[in-house]
Amino acid sequence: MKKLLSMMLILAMVFCMAACGDGGGSDEVVGYEAIPDTMESEDGTYKIAMVTDVGQLKDGSFNEFTWNGCKKYASDNDLSYKYYQPANGDQATDADRIKAMTDACDAGAEVLVTPGFLQETALKEVVPKYPEVQFVFIDGWDLGFDNLVGVSYQEEQAGYLAGYAAVMEGFTSLGFSGGGGGANPACNRYGYGYAQGANAAAAEKGITVDMRYTWEYGETFSASPDLQAMLSGWYQAGTEVIFMCGGSIFDSGTAAADAAEGYIIGVDVDQSPLSDTVVTSALKGLDASVIKTLTDFYAGGELIKGSSVLGAADDAVGLPVDSWSLENWSVEDYEALFEAIKAGEVEIDNDSAKAAPADMAHLTNIVFK
Repeated sequence: MKKLLSMMLILAMVFCMAACGDGGGSDEVVGYEAIPDTMESEDGTYKIAMVTDVGQLKDGSFNEFTWNGCKKYASDNDLSYKYYQPANGDQATDADRIKAMTDACDAGAEVLVTPGFLQETALKEVVPKYPEVQFVFIDGWDLGFDNLVGVSYQEEQAGYLAGYAAVMEGFTSLGFSGGGGGANPACNRYGYGYAQGANAAAAEKGITVDMRYTWEYGETFSASPDLQAMLSGWYQAGTEVIFMCGGSIFDSGTAAADAAEGYIIGVDVDQSPLSDTVVTSALKGLDASVIKTLTDFYAGGELIKGSSVLGAADDAVGLPVDSWSLENWSVEDYEALFEAIKAGEVEIDNDSAKAAPADMAHLTNIVFK
């Protein structure tokens, strides 16, 4: 599957198996689930640390796969590791995040990985106090510090591929349920890309498709009875497939889809092993990019700064062709589209401010409901 699939193999390691060394070259084979989430260091310090975003560590998505990259690299290189969850769960404040980051740094972190755009304010407070610690801001950007690197993704490309695939598969009534209340740039790019891809495929087929598109009940990225009830109503009204874009809200989507014999598109990682309702997932290389950043830091022996934006050109986004259940759109057609995106031959708007149907009136082959 060319270079993209080599990265997708890393992305799927929680379910598949991958080679692991223990600081220098063991042939032992281990998957992410075989690496404990917690460990006790002999001296009480933890060199690789992560402060979670909102939601659960084991969310089957953003937090979990960022952490998978952290613990995988640490395990392979005989480094101590620990994750920190800010107090107050989904209602965590900047003060809670500052406390978690401070605790991690005081516990000996050499690298602190912080996933999620909500970490920005806390990072601005903590980073200058620990100039020797390398901070990695996942789904973030350059904050102007010599010891922080921002890593972000072209989610609009992954969303585009998912929307295009759904329409090419034959779905004509689509849904999008997003997390972050329309204020999360990554989710916004996913959703807007999804709509653009669906529109492009519909135009190619000479049809119009309908789409229900909302951030309702997804602000905290948590599953809820209200969200499940809303999505159940969508399925009853004819929606066939819903892109669930926001961590644990995925669980509300799969529950509704399972009851209605509907379908789901997963996000961030291959979520097909979590539910038979998942037809494909819009991927970005969370774990792979964390592993690469940690490798660069420890190999280079110096702090990394600035930012990197990863997309198709870096083989860092895509769809999991080895596990999707699409029947009417071929892997060959997918690869051709992916290569066109990679070459810049397909224009995909990355404006993360476009977060509502009213912003997408130019997509004339979609009827928003």
